[in-house]
Amino acid sequence: MNFASRTKNLTTEGAYQVLAKAHALEAKGRDIIHLEIGQPDFETFPNVSQAGIQAIQDGYTRYTPPIGMKELRQVISLDAGKRRGMDFHPDQVVVSPGAKPNLFFPTLALVEEGDEVIYPNPGFPSYDAMIRVAGGKPVPVPLLENNQFSFDLDVFDQVISNRTKLIILNSPGNPTGGIIPMDDLSHIAEAAQKNDSWVLSDEIYARIIYEGFQADSIATYPGMPERTVIMDGFSKTYSMTGWRLGYGIMPKELANKVSLLLTHSVGSTAQFTQIAGIEALSGSQDQVDLVVSEYQKRRDLIVSGLNDLPGITCQKPQGAFYVFPNIKEIGKTSQEAADWILEKAGVALLPGSAFGKFGEGYLRLSYANSRENIQKALDSLGVLLN
Repeated sequence: MNFASRTKNLTTEGAYQVLAKAHALEAKGRDIIHLEIGQPDFETFPNVSQAGIQAIQDGYTRYTPPIGMKELRQVISLDAGKRRGMDFHPDQVVVSPGAKPNLFFPTLALVEEGDEVIYPNPGFPSYDAMIRVAGGKPVPVPLLENNQFSFDLDVFDQVISNRTKLIILNSPGNPTGGIIPMDDLSHIAEAAQKNDSWVLSDEIYARIIYEGFQADSIATYPGMPERTVIMDGFSKTYSMTGWRLGYGIMPKELANKVSLLLTHSVGSTAQFTQIAGIEALSGSQDQVDLVVSEYQKRRDLIVSGLNDLPGITCQKPQGAFYVFPNIKEIGKTSQEAADWILEKAGVALLPGSAFGKFGEGYLRLSYANSRENIQKALDSLGVLLN
């Protein structure tokens, strides 16, 4: 069949491929420990779930404005502004079914055929995909392990130009858990303004940070509010992956364009889901703090255990719930190592190459699983590698 060229290079996410392999092994009776999926293992917080249930019972199952309910956009603008030390207007907020539309649609609204888009590599696979669908030219910039997996600024300075329409950032990052340092953000902000580039800042993990680290938003830097799109959502912070609720914050004129793209694609976000989102942001945040504290314990456990294994070194991530250990000394490619570990040790994880060419030599493990299962995975890896 002859399909449109924009679909030519589209592939699934590596996490779903590994999940399918793991399920096939489980169907044969194997016990598999799942460290491949970036999904919190906690249930949606009770107050949030109850708000959604009550909304359904009260009949809140209708269409809403494509841009989102006014009440939710008001709450988001206040909460996001308070956390970033900024003032946002509800008209800058675009609510979407999941966070991905607020990555994809701003890119469609900004990027013309042939425009260059800088993005982190290793990075979230959807970045490359959405750039290509928009007709842009993907320009990957490597993340440096010796700089907490922030941009290689020497490469960044070489590739940015007046052809760069958009720069994509992710901090804390997937797959590395790294946070972009303030000096690096300042450097990127100056370059964006010099070259008249937009910035799309993926801040979905901004609430999951450890030990007093701070994940600054580039939108807070002088000259950046008018050229920055902040993408955030509820899936990671509030364990609401299946609720499909995200949002973007951007200049009002761009928000209007993104709202039109939502209108003619998904229509609108579920009404009862949005009401649950109001409760998530307005209710007690104690559960968020408890979950982050538990993630930190898991992080410390998995980092320590991985560093005790021969041929593996692992930095301690500053945020998110992923580790990105260096496996270059074990003598296998990332894909070979991931397949070998799944088959022999029963541990499902992802090859670093699933996140781009600069991820080769690494693996990604999600510690959004219990400490008991993490320890079992470490024990199995120890048997395999020793």
